[in-house]
Formats: sequence, C-alpha cells, structure tokens
Amino acid sequence: MSDALAGSFDFLWIDLEHSPLSPEALAGHLPAAGTAFVKPVLDLGADGIVVPQLRTVEEVRQTVADCRYPPAGTRGFGSRVPTPELVAAANRDVFVAVMIETAEAFVAIDEIVRVPGLDSVVIGPWDLSGSLGMFGDVEHLRVVEAIGWVIAAARKAGIFVGSGMGVSADYALTMAARGCQWLQVGGDHEYLVWAADQLMAAIRAGGTRQGDADLRR
Repeated sequence: MSDALAGSFDFLWIDLEHSPLSPEALAGHLPAAGTAFVKPVLDLGADGIVVPQLRTVEEVRQTVADCRYPPAGTRGFGSRVPTPELVAAANRDVFVAVMIETAEAFVAIDEIVRVPGLDSVVIGPWDLSGSLGMFGDVEHLRVVEAIGWVIAAARKAGIFVGSGMGVSADYALTMAARGCQWLQVGGDHEYLVWAADQLMAAIRAGGTRQGDADLRR
C-alpha cells in the first residue's frame, strides 16, 4: 500500500497508535515510503516520528532526547559505528513532532513549543475536543479557540504546526486557513471506504436513472 500511495503525497504517516501494525510489518512500509516506539522505529529507517497523547513538557523533552544521539540526546547507537558524520546527519535530519490532543498538553503549549529540538506540534482535533469536554464537536467555540491558540504558539516559537483529521477536503482547507502548515488527511482504509462509497453511489444512481428510462419506454 505504501508504494502505491507514496507518489501521491508529500509524506506518509504510518500509524502505530490506532492500528495493529507490528514493527516487522512497519519495516516493510519504510523502503517504499522513502523514510520510523521512538528508538526502534528510527533505527528501522524513518525520517521522523509523531508521538501521540503526550501531556507534559517533560514528556516532550524526553521524546526529543530519545530521537537524537549524544551529546544532543540519549538515542542509543546499537550496532552502528558512532562516527561524527553519522551523528551529525542523524541529529540534524530527524523530524520530531508531538501531538497536542490532551487538555494537559494544551495548557502547557507555550512551554512545549519552546523545547529545544522539537520540530513540530500536531493538533489532534477530535481527541482534543474530547479532552476539553466537547467530544467530536471540533467546531465548538472552545475547541476552535484552543486550536487557534496552539497554532499561534507554534508559529510564534518558529516551529511547524500540523493537524491530523479524517478524509475531508473541507476540514483540511479550514485547518490550512487557520494556519496549519502540514496536514494528515485520512488513511489508507478510509480512502478505500471513501472510494467504494462513491463508486457504489454512482452505480446505484445510474441504475435508478436507467430504471426510470426503462419505465418511460
């Protein structure tokens, strides 16, 4: 699936939180994606990580440290030879993002965005709405205001801000207009269901029109 989709998108978000994907199966996606649990996933070859459900500044700091080799972090070398060139390139090129989808993370957002080495925050609108007591109502004023605060804090701190979501071009455009710089829109299974629904709706509508034509003859 990854090799089929890689040409259509700027990046692939391989979800280990909401899917039964094993590390072994993940390894099969990465070569096609051109890009990886923090240390093991990066060792598999991913260009970066998006860590969900973080709540505190300390958790964010630990995530950043886990993604970089010493002296910048605590990532272990394993069997790799720790050459200066490898360390410099790996520490420079890794993309570290954390999701803002809990009320605790939202409250701490001004500190989170200032954690050195953090490249991006990613809004999880539905989880954030639930954590704020407005489950599923991502357009509730309180949720929209929280989203705006996160975007403003990230942009002010000079880091990227993204957003996850389901298959919705309208919501993607809404979040882009609010200031999000990158978007994760749906997933492979959602694309499959969405395309199948469109296909079957078109066939059924065509069949109804054909049936009406037959009755008029």
